[in-house]
Amino acid sequence: MAEALTPASVPGMRKSSAALAVVLAGVAGCGHGSSDSAPSPGTTGRIAVTSPAYADGGTIPRRFTCDAEDVSPPLALSGVPAHTASLALLLRDSDAAHGTFTHWLAWDVGPHSTRLTAGEHPPGATEGRNSFGKTGYGGPCPPHGDQPHHYVLTVYATDRRPSLAPGATPDDLLRALSGHTVATGTLTGRYGR
Repeated sequence: MAEALTPASVPGMRKSSAALAVVLAGVAGCGHGSSDSAPSPGTTGRIAVTSPAYADGGTIPRRFTCDAEDVSPPLALSGVPAHTASLALLLRDSDAAHGTFTHWLAWDVGPHSTRLTAGEHPPGATEGRNSFGKTGYGGPCPPHGDQPHHYVLTVYATDRRPSLAPGATPDDLLRALSGHTVATGTLTGRYGR
């Protein structure tokens, strides 16, 4: 009767078995043989969100706050998936004393938008009610004497246009995006007074 071959009994076979396992794991992770490379709803890719006004993690210039012109900052987007139906955005202060404070929410932004100029209403968008109780953008306005707050702008690429009323809340928007977000990106700025 022949002796059974195992990776331990054959020189070099242990490395070959490990390499084969890695290759097979990679093949198994490639999907179900579909040639469609689009992520399924709920799978998120990355969108690069930048601003010529401030770097990620940098200080938001006064112009874009309640202490000056209070207009939205200029933005640039790249890496939006080709199959995106619309974009949505949400600007929130995670350091607010009474929980997250929303400064801007918009949806149905044109999926081919790559730039927004300062103070621009996003193309095709509907804007919701921010935590100031107003529709549209409301800039950073932390209490005097607080440490600088962090303002996170999140851009969502969706596989369908959200069906929301103009006065929708951030929770309404996030519910509408659930399971339909194909990519996201963030830009964080800081501001203190």
